[in-house]
Order: sequence, then structure tokens, then C-alpha cells
Amino acid sequence: MSEKDKALREHVLYFLKGGGAHLSFDKAIDGIPEDMRGAKVPGSPHTSWRLLEHLRIAQWDILEFSRDAEHVSPDFPAGYWPEGDSPPSPEAWDQSVQAFRADLQEMESLVEDVSTDLYASIPHGQGQTILRETLLIADHNAYHLGQLVMLRKALGIWPGDSKEKIDYM
Repeated sequence: MSEKDKALREHVLYFLKGGGAHLSFDKAIDGIPEDMRGAKVPGSPHTSWRLLEHLRIAQWDILEFSRDAEHVSPDFPAGYWPEGDSPPSPEAWDQSVQAFRADLQEMESLVEDVSTDLYASIPHGQGQTILRETLLIADHNAYHLGQLVMLRKALGIWPGDSKEKIDYM
């Protein structure tokens, strides 16, 4: 592997993991009280649950498209959002968090794998590459994790808004 290829993979992984100006998933999601996971702010269509599930579904879809020619994406846009505002159970929340983490790790592994040609067109795609799909995940996650932080701030459940401060960057 060339030094340029190695550097690119490292930069992409850095963004996927929440480096630089990107917020990590764990910092954004950590500590959301169970009773606030379905809470809304007036004028906003999202809840923490809706954002979490949307992040999970979209990331899963991009990952599966990247590695499986037989993958069928959900209907857009309805298939990318959960039915309700609240998780059906605390276990559903935990399962969604774990699935998001697992799929993110799978995408990271795909990028880390030196046999993955980041620039080659995905054979079953329309010109997409693994690099493009990875950057799409990083970009999409950053956008919606930012929304999640803003929602948490508006609900008064962002750790930086309490006496307990955390470093989230």
C-alpha cells in the first residue's frame, strides 16, 4: 500500500470515528434519559429515537449497498425513518445503538482492508465507489448527530448544559 493510500484511509477512518470537527456517535448518544428518547421540541419533527433509527437505517443501507449486490434498499423516504416517536422498549433503543456501532465498525473494517480498492466503481452500482460511500456515511452521520445535539440542547439534556461538563470535540 502506498503512503498516499495509507494516509487517505487514516483520514477517512478519523472522520468516521468522529475526529476533527465531527462528533462521535457515542458522545452524541451517551446519557439520553430513557424518558426523553421520544421527546420533541415544538417546531421540530425529530425525537432522539427517530434520529437514532434514521442514522442506523441509512448507515446500514449504505454499508450493505457497498458490499452486497443483492441488497435492496428501503423505500425512500418512509423506509429510512421509524414508525413512532419513541422506542417501543428500552431494549429496542439498546439494539439500535448496538447495531449502529456494529455497522460503523464494519464500514471501518472495509476501509482498513488493504484489498479494498477505495477508488474502484462498485460493480452493481452506478459509478459509486467505496470511498464515496464511506464519505457519505461520515457526512450523513455528522449532519444528523449535529441535529441530535441541538435537540438535546433544546430539551436541556445535553451534558454541556448542566453542571457536569464534557469535552465533545
